[in-house]
Amino acid sequence: MNPLRLFRRRPAPQPAPADAFGYVTRHYNTHDEDARLARQHGQVEFLTTMRYIERYLRPGMRVIEIGAATGRYSLALARKGYDVTAVELVQHNIDVFRKKLRPGDQLDIRQGNALDLTAFEDGSFDMTLLFGPMYHLYTREDQLRALREAMRVTRPGGLLFAAYVLSDVTLLYMGFEKGRMEEWIAKGMVDPETFRCHSEPKDVIQLCRREDIEALTADLPARRLHYVNADGLMEFMAKALDDMTPAQFALYMPTTIRSASSQTWQARQTTAWISCARTADRMPPRLRPKPKHPYQQ
Repeated sequence: MNPLRLFRRRPAPQPAPADAFGYVTRHYNTHDEDARLARQHGQVEFLTTMRYIERYLRPGMRVIEIGAATGRYSLALARKGYDVTAVELVQHNIDVFRKKLRPGDQLDIRQGNALDLTAFEDGSFDMTLLFGPMYHLYTREDQLRALREAMRVTRPGGLLFAAYVLSDVTLLYMGFEKGRMEEWIAKGMVDPETFRCHSEPKDVIQLCRREDIEALTADLPARRLHYVNADGLMEFMAKALDDMTPAQFALYMPTTIRSASSQTWQARQTTAWISCARTADRMPPRLRPKPKHPYQQ
């Protein structure tokens, strides 16, 4: 998904859903993610992220994608021969996903929730992708719950990729260049002194800073390998990217990929930031929290 689009002015709101699940479902029922990804600017995040995933893939690996949306990553990995399980919360996304299947595609698609992966045994997967859920969760408790569940189903010494949406440049671009900062401050969405963001389920997306990610994950049994700036300057260059010839775009992508994990580019991150971590060789006996959550069906 493109987080910046959620900060643009929208048509008059529909009646509010009863809960956070309703807000997320309503958004994805009307959001055409595949159309965006089909254009060259929409391919930057996918191609960059896949390059980092491929660094760690080994033959025979079992991969789970939690929050698989319409299947961009899951399908790509399954078609490379990996054993892939795709878990998605929103039925509309699953329906779109299934329509893209070709004869011979082998992957397990399930409706499920990042906060409750009890359908899977501990240590079932070599690699876990958590690319959607973290920016749709609004409390530290829920964010930790999703991370712990993802780690639980990942084998000891396995790999976990988690995506977050960073706030600072997003606010500079949409808040000041597009003239919405005063509106957001008035609504309590942005603190006028710290410029920290406050999101609620009705806002659909949760923005954060790097220090928030590091505080959230500090005590989890994993070692961070690196951060990846997954979209580079994609939002600022969307038109230029779409206007590039295939040859020009082929020259652009290696530059973005090489810069994706540099400290300089991290400081200018616009939206999608990927954390890649290796889980501990010995995992705690139980990571899964017991209480049920209202998202669970």
